[in-house]
Amino acid sequence: MHGMDTLPALPPAWALWLRTALEAAATLAFALSGVLAAARKNLDAVGVCVVAFVTAFGGGTLRDLLLDQRPFFWVRHTEFVWALLAVCVAAVLFMRQKHVQPTERALLWPDAIGLGLFTAVGADAALALGQPPLVAVMMGVITSCFGGVLRDVLCNDLPLLLSDHRPYAAWAFAGGWLYVGATHTGLPPWLALALTIVATAAARLLSVRRGWRMPSWRAHPREP
Repeated sequence: MHGMDTLPALPPAWALWLRTALEAAATLAFALSGVLAAARKNLDAVGVCVVAFVTAFGGGTLRDLLLDQRPFFWVRHTEFVWALLAVCVAAVLFMRQKHVQPTERALLWPDAIGLGLFTAVGADAALALGQPPLVAVMMGVITSCFGGVLRDVLCNDLPLLLSDHRPYAAWAFAGGWLYVGATHTGLPPWLALALTIVATAAARLLSVRRGWRMPSWRAHPREP
């Protein structure tokens, strides 16, 4: 809890602009991953838009709820919603015209890029509100991961976050600490954000390419 006399100062205008730009990029990246996931399930146009919406805005909405931020980020920036609808329409028309069949590999790139962007943005937003480092890291994880969980649930899949075994939330957690550490060492905010985005996205892509896996639960056979 922070007392009223210890409220943090508002960040400078350029920092707010940078955060908004990165959040817009993350929103579009996750919207595209939602479109591809919905297309793989052969959902109709409304289904595509709904899945894209929850994928792009789910994590940031939960972050804003937990940090008691009103209105939500996509309500403050309604242009995000218009951009998402445009992405949905353009992607559906393109895939129908070109007869593109989305694959899991196609989903990987926008998902990894969105992971890096939202991890950095979520951690940065929490730190700007004066939250402690651990809370900032958790906000980065929630912002970058919760939308994908909602996407998989709506597509009637077991969330990849829980079943894929390839590091995902773990890289978001590590990326959040990277951002916290970078800011505490005095790096310029833009450089700390860039470092976190690139490192988190690259780690996710590399772990998939190399087949790195998280330890999984193995039940022992029962004694007769």
